[in-house]
This record gives sequence, C-alpha cells and structure tokens, in this order.
Amino acid sequence: MWKKFLSQLPIIWEFIKIWWSKFITWRKARLVRYRGLIWYKKIANIIITSIVLFLIYLFIVDINFLWLFGKSPSLSSISNPYQSEASEIITTDGKVIGKYFNENRTPVKYEEISPILIKTLISTEDERFYKHFGIDFEGVIAAIKDMTKGKSRGASTITQQLVKNMYKTRNQYSTGLFGYIPGLKIVIMKTKEWTTAVKIEIFYTKKEILTMYFNTVDFGSNAYGIHTAAKTFFKTTAAKLNYEQSATLVGLLKATTTYSPISHPKRSLERRNVVLENLVRHKIITQHQCDSLKKIPIELNFSVEQSYDGDALHFRAYLDKYLQDWENENGYDIYTDGLKIYVTIDSRMQKYAEEAVNKQMRQVQRRFFDHWRGQNPWQDENHKDIVNFIEDKAKKTKRYASLKAKYNNNPDSINKYLNQPHRTKVFDYKRGEKDTTLSVMDSIRYMNHFMHSSFVAMEPETGNVRAWVGDIDFKFWQYDKVAQAKRQPGSTFKLFVYTAAIMNGKSPCDMMTDKPVTWNYVEKGQSKSWSPHNANGQFSGRSVSLKHAFGRSINSVAVQLAQEVGIKEIVKYAHLLGIRTPLEEQPSLCLGSSDVSLLELVNAFATVVNEGMYHDPILVTRIEDKDGKIIYQHNTEQKRVIPYEAAWLVTELLKGGMTEPGATTQALWEWDLFRSNTDFGGKTGTSSNHSDAWFVGVSPKLIGGAWVGGEHRSVHFRTGQLGEGSRTALPIFGLFMEKVLADKSLTQYRGKFLTKPKEKISRDYSCHTYLPPDSTLTDSTQVPIEEMIDAVPTTDEETPKE
Repeated sequence: MWKKFLSQLPIIWEFIKIWWSKFITWRKARLVRYRGLIWYKKIANIIITSIVLFLIYLFIVDINFLWLFGKSPSLSSISNPYQSEASEIITTDGKVIGKYFNENRTPVKYEEISPILIKTLISTEDERFYKHFGIDFEGVIAAIKDMTKGKSRGASTITQQLVKNMYKTRNQYSTGLFGYIPGLKIVIMKTKEWTTAVKIEIFYTKKEILTMYFNTVDFGSNAYGIHTAAKTFFKTTAAKLNYEQSATLVGLLKATTTYSPISHPKRSLERRNVVLENLVRHKIITQHQCDSLKKIPIELNFSVEQSYDGDALHFRAYLDKYLQDWENENGYDIYTDGLKIYVTIDSRMQKYAEEAVNKQMRQVQRRFFDHWRGQNPWQDENHKDIVNFIEDKAKKTKRYASLKAKYNNNPDSINKYLNQPHRTKVFDYKRGEKDTTLSVMDSIRYMNHFMHSSFVAMEPETGNVRAWVGDIDFKFWQYDKVAQAKRQPGSTFKLFVYTAAIMNGKSPCDMMTDKPVTWNYVEKGQSKSWSPHNANGQFSGRSVSLKHAFGRSINSVAVQLAQEVGIKEIVKYAHLLGIRTPLEEQPSLCLGSSDVSLLELVNAFATVVNEGMYHDPILVTRIEDKDGKIIYQHNTEQKRVIPYEAAWLVTELLKGGMTEPGATTQALWEWDLFRSNTDFGGKTGTSSNHSDAWFVGVSPKLIGGAWVGGEHRSVHFRTGQLGEGSRTALPIFGLFMEKVLADKSLTQYRGKFLTKPKEKISRDYSCHTYLPPDSTLTDSTQVPIEEMIDAVPTTDEETPKE
C-alpha cells in the first residue's frame, strides 16, 4: 500500500493544492456574505454548514478517500453478511453427534428467541432502538455531557454493536494513513461504525437486526450466539429463557470476563440485578416482580461444548481429514461455513459398538495385567526387556523436545526432569481418567501397559459405515486405528489367497494335504527358504477340503495354494477386492505379514459378500450448506471386480467358519445371535508373536471387523490362548451383533444367506467335513509320524516369520 501511495504522491499533492486554493476562495466569499447576515441566519448557516461538512466527512471516510481512512464494509458484505458458523455432523437416524467450529455458533430465527430476552436487551443496551436509524444522537449528546463531568457511559446502539461483532471493524479493517496519527484511529473506527450501522438499518428490518445481533454476539466461555449461550450456561434453548436467565446473559455483554457467572458469580449477580431494575424502569416488570427475581440465585447448568464433545470421536477426527480434499476443491470450510454433514453412522449402532469394545477390552486388560504381573510387557522374542524401549518413546514426546531446547541437549538435566514426579492425568477404566503423581517416564511406562482396539461395521451392499470405534479412549489416544493405523492382518488375509485360488479354478471342495511346506525364493539376489508352521507347530497329514482348511485356518494349505497361484496373483485380487495399501510381495504375504488397515480389510470382505461388486466405504451421504442447498452427494457407483460365481464360492468359505468342525468362527455361538433368523460367517487372524488379533464377521446385511493389540507391536500377549483373534477380537463382534439383532428398530440387519445362487455355479461347494472322534492318520505323506497329531489345530494361526 505504501508503494502505491508514494507513487501517487505528486498527483495527490497537485490535487490538494488546486482544491485547497478553490476552497480558500470560496471560504472568503462565504465569510463576506456571512458578516452581512442577521443573527438567526448566522446560527442557521452554522448548523447547515456543520451538517454538510459532517456528511462530507462520513462520505470520504466511507469511500476511503485517497487511502487516508482504510476500507469500510462494502455494500455486498452488508447485503450478504458472513459469519463463522459451526457445522453439524448428523447421523443416518437424525442425531447430531458433534460439531466442527472455530466459533461455536448455531444461528436461530427471530421466532426462536424469547420475547423476554429481546425486551431485556433493548431496555439495557439501546432503549431507543425502535426510534433511531443506527445512530442514537440523543445518546451521543448525553454521553458527551457525561464525559465533561468525568463520567463514562456508552452510546453505541445495538446496530453499532452488531457492526463490531459482524465486521470486526476495530481490527479487520485498516484505518488508513490517518490511523497512524494518535487519537484519530478511534475517531475513524467510530465513524465507520456509524456509516455501516446506517447502511444496515437501510437494508434490514429491526427484527432482522435483532436476529443478526443475537446470532453474532460473544457471550464468553466459547459461546457465540444466543443458541450456544443458552445451551452453555443453562442447558436450555433461546426460546425458553426466562427473566433471570435473560438478565444474566444480557448483563454479560458489558464485559464477558468481568461479569462471568463462572469466574465472578458475585459480580454477575449484581449486574443481573441491575438489568432487572432496568426492566422495572421501562415498565416491563413490576417492582414486586423484580424484588422476587432478585432473591433467586443464579442457577447455572454450565457445560462448555468443545469441538470433540459427543460421540464417535475417532470417526469425526478422521472425517475432518477425509473431507479436506473436497473442501479445497470446492472452497468450503467445515469449521466456519455452518454446513450440515449427513454421515452414514447410526447413533444406535455406534453406541452398541462402543459398549462392545469397552466391555471386551476391560476383560482383555485384566488378563493382560495378570499375564505380565511383575514384568514389563515390552519384551523381544527371547523374553528379554527391549533395551531403551521407554527412553526411545520419551524422546518422541513434546516434553523431551522442550527440555532438550531448554538445557542445550544436556542428558543429565533432561533425565532429571523426565524422572521428576508431577501431577498428571492418565487413563483409567474405572474413572475414564485418573489424577495422580507420576514422572514423564513413569507415565509412559504406565500407558504402555494398555491393550488397544478398534472396530468398524458396514453394510456390504451399500458400503455405508454404520459404526466406527478408533480406540479404547479418544482423549488419551487420538490416533485412529480403523483407517489410519496399519498392522499385520494375520490369517484374515487368507481371504485373498483363497479368492485367487478360486479365480484360478479351485473349488471349496477340492482336497489338499495338511503337511509341512518349504518355499524357496530369491530376495535381493539372495536365495532364501521359508518353512511356515501351523498354530501348534504340527501337521495332521490329513487330506482336507479347502472349506475346512479355511474355516480352521490351516497355514500349510494356504501356503500351498499361494505357491500354486503365485504371490502376484494374490496381490492382484487383494487390491481388486479393496486393499489400497501397497503390499510386500514375498511368500509370507499369504499368511498376512504385510500391513493393512481395518477399514480396507473389512471393505474387502464386503466386496465378497456383495456378490463381487466393489464400492468405496461410504462415510458421508450428503452435505448441505447453511441455506439447505445440497453441495455434495456420495457416489453410489459399484463395479464388478470378481465374477458372481467366485464371490458365491468365497462366501461359502466364510460360512464354513461356522459350519466346519472346529472352525474358529464357531466361538460366536457364545452369544445370543441365532434366534434372529440370521446367518454368520467370518475369519479370525493373529499376527506374529500375537501382536495383532483380528476378526471379521459377516452376515448378509451387516459385516464388522475388530482389531486388538498393543500401541506398539512389541507389547502383546505371549500365548495364543490369550492373544489369538478368536479370544480377543471376535467377542467384540459377538457383543455388537447381539445388541443390534436384539434392537427391534434395526430388524433390517437380520437375514440369511441365499440357499440357491442367482446364477449357475459350475463347481461343487456343498461338501461338509466329518471327523470321527477316534480317527487316525491313514494318509501317506513324507511327514515323520512324530511330527503329526490326530487333529487339525483348533486355534487360529499366527503369521510365521521368514
């Protein structure tokens, strides 16, 4: 601005000289004429001249004459005022589960504001509101008189206050070159308030001005607008505010900190009573009513709404990131634009999911504490404490970074303060959080004793995500473990191995032998060999169907299938079905050694149940702007990625998890799921060293996936009996589905798989395994008899390492 001004300075100077010369000539002529006037005409002349000059002054300030005064709010901004509004997140069953906001503001209509509140505001802040046109000259004169007597009083009208609230004229609009002259800045700002107030009075009715005022004013305590203020201080609505509540809120407007009923209850009460006396003076209430109201203490029901209050917190945090590209492409901001974001989450199912995770993880945590009692759970494969585990975690904290900067990376000083006890809050299942005394190092040790979990449920046919639990607690662990975290999926990845096999001609009833397998391969020019094992390190030597091998999670069969079809083929179908994470193309991939997210894994299972039709997971159905216009609708497009027959056959494998003898999914019989005319299938998974436990359960109308594990892979159970997927993750699905099926408002999620396919199926899938209780091995294999047992492993397999 300075460069532009300086370049125009010569022209401006010449302009000023010319007009100043003309003004002096005109002024001399006026003075000659003025001296010849009689006294009353002189007075009239002075008054008219003053008014004209004042109007000229207002005009040149408004147009920012010669860049001397700074910009003023434009007619466009006045006719289309912008204010920051909170966006609401609305579930598929119509519940608001949270908001995004910088200023927590939800607009209301005039009819939604209590008449008592309106009368209270006008009688206190602007008693001539209905008589003036934005500027109360009577009030200005009175303020000047009081100023001469050393008294202080305001003269701003409600409309002028609206200008300050809505346009931030005292900080968002510059005051030009004259604003740098001491004393002139406040005069210029006040002038802009006047001119803008008059414009507002021209454009809007008194009702509209009051509505805009109540929607913009800041009541303190992060309460912007009357809707939020009524909810924050009294847990009520703007329409239901009574006299004492209205007086308290209007009293706050004089100084939101000084008269806060939270910080200064005595001052707030005194100010409230002053406002009530104003109501008597304006004959809105009687003195008797006022005296009665003044005896009532301020009864608050105070609760400040934060951005992350409400439900589905991890989902909402992820949704924020999920919408960022859309915001950038379309020019919206979910924190300021007052959008209505309609999400696929169902509040009832979300509640059931959170309850299921909480109930199961309390049990898992008790087992984990008992399992590691007296020891640190961060141990290596040789059951030795990992050296510097806690120290390395401490180096990643903000506290460490601040100490490092403060003490110039001096290790003695840093360690001293890291080990110095102080008051802090940590997670606790009983109270949600525990206020205690711990050092930074001890708090890291404590928090790393907790197991974590995530769960997601979605409709296979539509891709609508109905429930999302990102961890056991959002306040202490905000990193989402549904979509952001990626871990080894273990045997759940066998879905893609078997899909690739089906696509290459196999059928669920094909037979293979459970026997030792060695895979020789070359990695980075070096010859390597991998010999995976089953859950208990033994092989049955039995010839089993693929359906049975899948249901009982027999590793040796999955590896043989992978050798036949090839790793690239498995990667191909994993990506087609829904895995978006790059996969490591090595033999152990077939047993789930490459990291994936829970969301993409569950969505891939949904593709199979959806008859081979793929769709992205749907989180948002539509978004409306603050005027109700639809500005986003989700894409319902689906595409076929595997043939109907292949999807049917793989679904039969998933159903085998319930029907095959000893199959891992049969643990679902523990829950009351089977009186609702609903079929189930699924797949468990456990990764190396039991670091990650998984279960994906499927039914015709709803599928869900759960993950359980430590925050870090080195924190885990030591045995499959405690740490496998069927023991830790599967119960979450069982608990969730039990409540969903019992809810009579969610009967649409009941249903059975089709017994007859829609298309002709060319391969056999109706086989069922029978294992006599005294069966013995008769198959001839090269496996030594001492390495064999009489039964197929009944526990889910962990991912072997190469």
